[in-house]
Amino acid sequence: MVSLEVGDLLEDCLRAARLSTHSTEAERLDFCLCRDSLCAELASLLQDSMEMKWPFVPEKWQYKQSVSADDKTNLSDLTSTHLTQLLAVLKASIVAQEAGTALSVVFLVDRFLYWTDESSRLLKITKLLHKHHPDTPVAPQLVIRQARVYLNSGKLRKAEYILSSLINNSGSTGCWVYHSESDRALVQAVSVQVRGMILRTLGLWLEAAELIWASLVGYYALPQPDKKGIGASLCTLANILVSMNEQDFNAFRTSPDIDLSFLGDRSHRLLSAAQAAKMAVVYSQYTSLYVLTNVATQGTCLLSYSFSVDCPAAQRQSFLLQAREAFSIGLLTKAEGELVTSKQELHTFLKAAYSLTVTHRWLGTPSSVVAKATEACQKALADFYDYSNADTQHKDSLCGEIMQLVAQVKRLLRVDPFINSEKGSFIPDSYRNIEDTSVDFTLEGFAKVMRKFQKYHASLCDTTNANCKGAKEGVTLCITALGTTIGTECGTEACKVPPKGEEPQQGGSRSSDGLPPQTSHMCTTLGSTDNLGSTENKKRDVSCKIPATSSSNASSDSEKFELIRAGIETLVTEEDWMSDGGVMLQPSVAEGEVHSLSQLAIETTSSSLSDSFGSQSSWEKIPVDLNSPTTGKPQPSSLSKRGTGQSSKSPGSDGNFFHLETLDTESNDSARDPTPKRPVESRNVDPKMETEVDSTANPHSDLSPFVPAQCETSTESSFEMLGDPPSGHQSSTDSPGLPQVKNPLCFSCLRNSPVAAGVPQSQYVLSQEDYRALLAGVCHACLLKRLHSDETQFKLKTHRSAHNALHLKFSKATGMWTARETCVYIGEPMGIQGKQRTAIWVQFLHQEERLSSYVGKDYLKPKEIQFHLKDVERQMTAQYYVTEFNKSLYDKEVMAQIFFIPSEALLILNGDEIAGCVTVEPFMLGDFVKLTNNTGKKDKSFQATEYGLAFGHFTYLFSDCQEVVVDLQGWVTANGKGLTYLTDPQIHSTKTPKGPSNFADRGLRYFLEEQHGPECNGICQLLKLPRVLRQPHVLPQNL
Repeated sequence: MVSLEVGDLLEDCLRAARLSTHSTEAERLDFCLCRDSLCAELASLLQDSMEMKWPFVPEKWQYKQSVSADDKTNLSDLTSTHLTQLLAVLKASIVAQEAGTALSVVFLVDRFLYWTDESSRLLKITKLLHKHHPDTPVAPQLVIRQARVYLNSGKLRKAEYILSSLINNSGSTGCWVYHSESDRALVQAVSVQVRGMILRTLGLWLEAAELIWASLVGYYALPQPDKKGIGASLCTLANILVSMNEQDFNAFRTSPDIDLSFLGDRSHRLLSAAQAAKMAVVYSQYTSLYVLTNVATQGTCLLSYSFSVDCPAAQRQSFLLQAREAFSIGLLTKAEGELVTSKQELHTFLKAAYSLTVTHRWLGTPSSVVAKATEACQKALADFYDYSNADTQHKDSLCGEIMQLVAQVKRLLRVDPFINSEKGSFIPDSYRNIEDTSVDFTLEGFAKVMRKFQKYHASLCDTTNANCKGAKEGVTLCITALGTTIGTECGTEACKVPPKGEEPQQGGSRSSDGLPPQTSHMCTTLGSTDNLGSTENKKRDVSCKIPATSSSNASSDSEKFELIRAGIETLVTEEDWMSDGGVMLQPSVAEGEVHSLSQLAIETTSSSLSDSFGSQSSWEKIPVDLNSPTTGKPQPSSLSKRGTGQSSKSPGSDGNFFHLETLDTESNDSARDPTPKRPVESRNVDPKMETEVDSTANPHSDLSPFVPAQCETSTESSFEMLGDPPSGHQSSTDSPGLPQVKNPLCFSCLRNSPVAAGVPQSQYVLSQEDYRALLAGVCHACLLKRLHSDETQFKLKTHRSAHNALHLKFSKATGMWTARETCVYIGEPMGIQGKQRTAIWVQFLHQEERLSSYVGKDYLKPKEIQFHLKDVERQMTAQYYVTEFNKSLYDKEVMAQIFFIPSEALLILNGDEIAGCVTVEPFMLGDFVKLTNNTGKKDKSFQATEYGLAFGHFTYLFSDCQEVVVDLQGWVTANGKGLTYLTDPQIHSTKTPKGPSNFADRGLRYFLEEQHGPECNGICQLLKLPRVLRQPHVLPQNL
């Protein structure tokens, strides 16, 4: 059935659910006829679901050790064949007021419709049924589905609350009745698994791995182990291990609570990951989507290991061949012409096709073949981006085009069928020889593992209860037994929690108690998401307007994005107030022309969104010498290739980026790009505090401590030519004045060799050795030495184009950058920008969450590449510090958790030449506030600020009194408890040279004496942090 038909049928059901009128005799008769028309198998499943026999609809093979031929079918096949009948029963049962049958049908079709990107309307129907029939049970599968939808749409806090409630309350979901304790354990295992996926999205690899391990214990401990759940957790664990640093991996595998012996060889992180993924393939071999997902992960692990410094040279070819086999297996899970209706499945097919192309290039496949396959992948990614935002009626044709391009890649790379003697299975016989290692897990052991996380989940539940005031109409489902909500509040009387001594707030929402007064103006979106936060079937639209005083009934509360007046302003940045002659510059904005949200008449001042969408520290544009000999002309597109002859641009695009330009070059492509349709919150902040810059500092001093002054630009640019650093140049983690210590994990430090033949003619043309170094991993100092320039600048010129790219991740714990080859689509501008950077929708094949949205940040004017890298390094350093801070809170029974969302870099390639760079982070949806600036000011109206100041105090002590993290902004709870997500911090440091955004000693003094002050707050005292001292940091006399 095509997606348009499904959408129409669901819309009919949704209209019926909204009416909720008394049924007639004819309507009840029609319901009986529809129900009785179901085939025997579906009728049996429907009856079982009404009797609550299982919390999740099981696959036939899921719990069986010995699988028969009849068991090798999937519920999705049955659902797809009879979907018209099932939706007819759904509509008839809604009209006949048979809520039990209706919710049971929703339960049965939920997984299939999630795969086909229709969860949005189905969950709306579920919400309405629950509102009108609060005593009818809602299956735990549907409750967790809501959490998954929140995860995909960027509402991580809401997802966390749902999952923590289920975990802390043994799966209790209102009226649902469990038939066994093992069913409760299953719900807890699934909940903790999805929580692990959230922490993976946040880049907390060790913490995520511990949660996934807990879910594995739960799945294995069931009376009949859950093979589907085990496979999903093993695949997730493999993905985590690929990104985890060596320090965290050693802590994980040596933990007394964790036994990875069933993974076989645990000597290397990537080999353990590959084995986990292969086991996942075998466990899930009867479902094509699961096999595709798991072999793509396995291939990624093997490909990554082939570049590792630990991979013996003699075995490298063998691992590449194994990776090729894995990707090929995935591409063969669908026959040519077979329908694919899942966004998740399409994305994974593209990832497998592109990864197979990369593997073939390293295996020496002719460059002309690789070039054609690469071009097909780029076309397919461009189509996939359109598919993700298309109207329902256009999705089927786009899906067909994408799969035709995937089939083209299969033909080009000669993907041949494998030997498979088992009908119904999607894996080759060679995979079945994997040893089924026995494990000894019990439900008692699972309960013990879960107690480790009990305090944290209980705290989140308390926070949720405190926020549930029943102040506005029902938005989403309720966990009625908890007196809390999935999302915000429920409209049913059974779920309302009366306010304590205060009247319900009128005319607008409030995130939690204690928020400061908020403006009545909101930035709404055209075609915004439904009130469940799903973005699955909506086009992007960030057109902001001033809405009427009262919103229409069709607009839900979650479609509005409130303006939190946090009382912090960002000063005009250095580029605005200083020219090359030190003369104040004025913004060049045409009269009456709106370039950013900050210019809308919404009770704000002239400060731009740089104080909210990104702090000055991360959005800063430090001017370079305007007299430097840059040409201002676009670089020719005829760049050197990596021996393949392919271009990384997508067809129909000129593929050019502004290259070698001065800062006065402007880009106006946002004016000609189509307006995207995707929800974007208003993140405007009432200006009362300023983020400042230091006009006395060298603009580049905090970005280039690793490059000799005489080597501003060099034609000898390969990693192999770096040599030993001169004395006095240190990494950002070393003490000033000391020579750089070689990193034992760094490819360049370990394999430093003399200059080889064939030196690239341009600094930004990557050699084969460069690729090997980046894919194996290089330290921060080596990367900056290799890519630093005081002359070459980058600025994205074109949007809506696909390119090859290197996806770079940074680990503060190890000081390492590691790359993966990927394909990226640069989408439309989001329509918001700060004074320094602009936001762009970005989609790339190796993003952590396939169904989530990602935001790219590019400087408004051309900028040297080290600025982008420093932005990532700064944010990941803050994440490193806050992880340690959270541990201290946990040890003191304080369950507040603060996260810095992960920032990564994408090096955009044109052939082998770096043609651009953007930083990327997961998209977050919610109310954005600013707690502190980078000098002495803070917003005391948020209790979360106390945690922020204590975090700064902790950072100062943890770094041996050398660094402090300031400029805290993001998404918080008003009382500081629960979850706080931050982005774009600033760090004052004496470890690195002083710069315009790093005030060094003076910045530390600002924090200690003014922002934090001489007296510690309650959080500092609870953590028993020593009082800060004034002596080490002295301000200059003229200040």
